[in-house]
Amino acid sequence: MNIKEVSAEGLAREVQITVAAADLAGKLETKIDSIKDQVQLKGFRPGKVPIAHIRKTYGEQLMGEIIQETVNESSQQMLTDRDERPAMQPEIKLVGEADDIIGGKADLVYDVTYEVIPPIELTDFAKLKLEKPVVDVDDARVDEALERLASSRKDFVARAKTAKAQEGDRVKIDFIGRIDGEAFEGGAGEGFDLELGSGQFIPGFEEQLVGCKAGDKKDVEVSFPEEYGASELAGKAAVFECTVHEVSEPKDAEITEEFATSLGMESLEKLKEAMREQIGRDYEQMSRGHMKKDLLDQLSDSHSFDLPPSMVEMEFNQIWHQFEHELENNEQKIDDLDESEEDLRAEYRSIAERRVRTGLVLAEVGNNNEIQVSQEELNQGLMQRVQQFPGQEQQVFEYFQQNPEAMAQIRAPIFEEKVVDFICELATVSDKSVSLEELMQEPGSEEADKPKAKKAAAKKAPAKKAAAKKAPAKKAAAKKPAANKPAAKKKAPAKKAAAKKDADKK
Repeated sequence: MNIKEVSAEGLAREVQITVAAADLAGKLETKIDSIKDQVQLKGFRPGKVPIAHIRKTYGEQLMGEIIQETVNESSQQMLTDRDERPAMQPEIKLVGEADDIIGGKADLVYDVTYEVIPPIELTDFAKLKLEKPVVDVDDARVDEALERLASSRKDFVARAKTAKAQEGDRVKIDFIGRIDGEAFEGGAGEGFDLELGSGQFIPGFEEQLVGCKAGDKKDVEVSFPEEYGASELAGKAAVFECTVHEVSEPKDAEITEEFATSLGMESLEKLKEAMREQIGRDYEQMSRGHMKKDLLDQLSDSHSFDLPPSMVEMEFNQIWHQFEHELENNEQKIDDLDESEEDLRAEYRSIAERRVRTGLVLAEVGNNNEIQVSQEELNQGLMQRVQQFPGQEQQVFEYFQQNPEAMAQIRAPIFEEKVVDFICELATVSDKSVSLEELMQEPGSEEADKPKAKKAAAKKAPAKKAAAKKAPAKKAAAKKPAANKPAAKKKAPAKKAAAKKDADKK
């Protein structure tokens, strides 16, 4: 193998690698020899196919495989010999005609173009000074949390029979749906508890029950959404004959010993202790976010080195793409903002450079100190990601297992957190008492200084760096029987009626 440096400007490199045709021919002979006993061809006994015939039949295919293997091995060896780390996947360009190389008429010659990661001289982390915001978990915080918990677990108390249902009330109803006067499968339910305003049923259904009282009968006229899962119902008008049996009003649960035991706690005091611990963990997580931001800022400010242009460009493109996406979601254009597109691009490029610099520093720290992500940590991260796709767990799990680049999404944040922990242990960390309001504020970031849009909705700057490749998007839910969603856009009237008579399906 012959290696020739074509150019070296800044961090950019171009290297030409030549592998002699004779070397490729030797690899071909070795490969043929290794498979000769397994080759089976019509007219020949197993293991008795002549070498010349194998070469004629499979020579080109085998040589193609050899060339690919040789390119991979020789380019990696070149990087090792030169003690260089490419910033991105190197670009390979074949020189000459592939047919000539496969046919053994020409040497394998190819160009490798790449950018290198520059040498990084790490700062003395012991000199870093970090402040950890701290908020005490007092009784008032615990009481507020308990009140929110009680509110979220509200009970319903029956109203007087003459009371009219209001939004937020719960009505117990029987219903049967008809299209063109004909009942349809899954469109009936008995004794179904429906909270008005919950959005369980399609738009227009729940609203029509407001004002009803116990004993009332009401024909609810709605139309199934055009995108409804059951094609035979999609877009069709339906009438649901409803009978209201009871109207109940919401009532927050009382914070008592009974309330605590209903949650599986031994006592109210034990519940308070558990709430205090949970609040403490929440505060600790928020505190870590602030401290991490402070650390990353200091790492960026204390390190200076040339950045690989390709990495900066990729990071900038991700940021700008998200920025454009947010503008589109907010129905805005760049002209609606207070700054020009030129200024915006300059500011976002500065953010991209900052992120790349910080990322390279963290990677250097991790590599130098042999910080690894264990298989157990990786599995835990994968399980957390899978749980974000209820009903599709197996599909998502297999996606990540079969895609190394997707798994890198899981590994990267775990690795980053471990490196941050490592540096924080070396740095000087001091507690700083702050108010809860200060703690709950989003950690200051480069985004916080982003140009402000004229409209509040456009004030958001791109979120933190997106993963190189996104996890598989949630697939549209499979079409469900009509009974699962009789009249609701998101959930049909009898979604929860699976256990109810005549409401097993929708």
